[in-house]
Parts: sequence; structure tokens; C-alpha cells
Amino acid sequence: MQRFKIWDLPTRLFHWLLAVGFAFMWFSAETGGNWLAWHIRIGSLLFGLLVFRICWGIWGSDTARFRQFVRPGRIAAYLRGQVGESEQPGHNPLGAMMVLALLAALAVQLVSGLFAADENTFIHNGYLNGLVSEAAGSAMRSLHMAFFNVLLTLVAVHIAAVAVYRLVKKQNLVTPMISGYKFLHAAPKLRFAGAGAFLAAAAVAVAAVYALYQV
Repeated sequence: MQRFKIWDLPTRLFHWLLAVGFAFMWFSAETGGNWLAWHIRIGSLLFGLLVFRICWGIWGSDTARFRQFVRPGRIAAYLRGQVGESEQPGHNPLGAMMVLALLAALAVQLVSGLFAADENTFIHNGYLNGLVSEAAGSAMRSLHMAFFNVLLTLVAVHIAAVAVYRLVKKQNLVTPMISGYKFLHAAPKLRFAGAGAFLAAAAVAVAAVYALYQV
């Protein structure tokens, strides 16, 4: 087996920044008080990360592009062991569904938080709360609080799947997401996006966060 580059730096940074951000958002929401101000601020940054990941999934590197790794039709073949890692070295067909589920759940959680009303102190409303009625803001708050359990469940399933791959299939999925490299039997045919693509995705993300602060 040989060592090949699989994950680019932007994808890896997104993954770990999102993990840290998720942990902080959980902590700050449970702690409350003055931490809620930071809960909202970091939430806006996570919104920027999500926008970046969507852009990167459209014009980023091959292992990050949705059209390259989201292939539901291959799930059955993968479960039968007919899809090799060199053929789809990044997210496998089954893992791709988890990626989409996590991104979709994250989008619901972030957007509901942006519109949510603070019904306790009335000073930590979401950045976009002023655009909706009081009833809508209250509904978004309820959704934001209830849907977190769905997101938490998906995260738990994701972590459990990584553990199963490590213990049962003897595949380490964590180290490649840190180093960017994975050991494979054959060289994968991958194209990695350049600085221009990264700057374009980052610019869209920054503009999206900036727009939140202007509302």
C-alpha cells in the first residue's frame, strides 16, 4: 500500500472547526447567561463555514465535491464490497449520505437560530429575528431548541460509525482527516482545487456573514 493525498486543507479545516464550534455551541447554550452572546456570534461564524462548505462542494477539490462523492446508486454495491477505496477514496457512498444529513441538519439548526427570539432576557435574539413576527420568532426558538436533539443524534451516529470502522474494519478515518493522506492499494485519480477556488468560496462565506451583521 502507498500513501496518497485524499483530503485538501480547506476540507480538513472545515471539519475540525465545525467540530470545535459545535462543542462550543452546545456548552454555551447549556451554560446560558453571558455565554449566549458568544453563542450567537459563533453561530454566525458557523453559518459562514456552512456557506463555505456548500461552495466548496460545488467547485472545490474532487473529494469535497458533492457530485463526485454523493452517489446513492452505489450504496448497494458498496455494501457488497464492490466499491474499492481507490475508486471512491474520500467519503464512501454510505458515508456521503451522512455528510448530506449532517449539513442539512446543521442548516436547519443555524437558520432557525438566526431567526429565533430570546424569550428569557430579550437581548440575545438571532441576527435575523427582526425580519419576522413575534410569533415566528417564538416558533423558530422552539424549533431551534427541539431540533438540536436531531443534530446531536446525527453527530453521535457519525462518531459511532468512525469507531466501528476503526474497531471492526480496521480503517482509521481520523488520521487522514488530520494529515490529508491515506494508505491505498492504487493511486486515485483526484483533482485538487487551487487558491483561486478557495478564495472565491471564502469570499462568498465572508459576504454571507457580513450581511448578517448589516441586518
